[in-house]
Amino acid sequence: MTIAMERAPTRLAMIKNTLRERIASGVIGHRSKLPSERDLSELFDTTRITIKDALISLETEGLIYREERKGWYVSPPRIRYNPLSRSHFEKMAMEQHRQARTALLQVKTEIANGEQAKALGIDSICPIHIIERLRYIDDRAVLFVENCLKVDLFPEILKYDLTTSLTHLFTEQYGYHTQRSRFEVIPTSAPKHVAKSLGLVEGQPILKICRINYKQDGELMDCEFEYWRPDAVMISIDSEG
Repeated sequence: MTIAMERAPTRLAMIKNTLRERIASGVIGHRSKLPSERDLSELFDTTRITIKDALISLETEGLIYREERKGWYVSPPRIRYNPLSRSHFEKMAMEQHRQARTALLQVKTEIANGEQAKALGIDSICPIHIIERLRYIDDRAVLFVENCLKVDLFPEILKYDLTTSLTHLFTEQYGYHTQRSRFEVIPTSAPKHVAKSLGLVEGQPILKICRINYKQDGELMDCEFEYWRPDAVMISIDSEG
């Protein structure tokens, strides 16, 4: 029993190191699909449990990612994301020589739930606009965004193109400028609707960022919940300027 327990980590480390080296050297390129877990277990002459542990560990490092019912793939380089920056998503991607696009999933007006009401500072039962969008980097869905807006601050906003920068829209159509933002960054598990949009399994690890925005007069304006694939993003904060 003692010998088996000592060998298990060594075998696991060998598998991880081998796959890591193949990825780093470019033998397995970005977005390439890895062999199935069954094939890997045969290649490394080990159990599928050990293979699964190795793959999950490499996923945590951001080297590979899972697509539900499809398998494991090599992760592209992470996008650098500074939450303090006022740059919109497409500009951020362009500056890093990446291609970005945004798809509008749904827009609805309904009573704020507990989390939304708390983020917006709402202490009564009242409706809010909820805008759900899916954002892509190099045609890969990496970010699910839920924007929550106070209805009375944004009359007729739903008639505009909501796939573009909402920050720009707030300025151009309503004269609102974001004076400050407050953030909460939480590693958590993907809820069902987010997992489905990002091609994840419900409950898979995800990086959640709650951003609460205040306009130029100090009034709380809106909030957004960002759900990032953890292998797709690197938080990079520079407060200079």
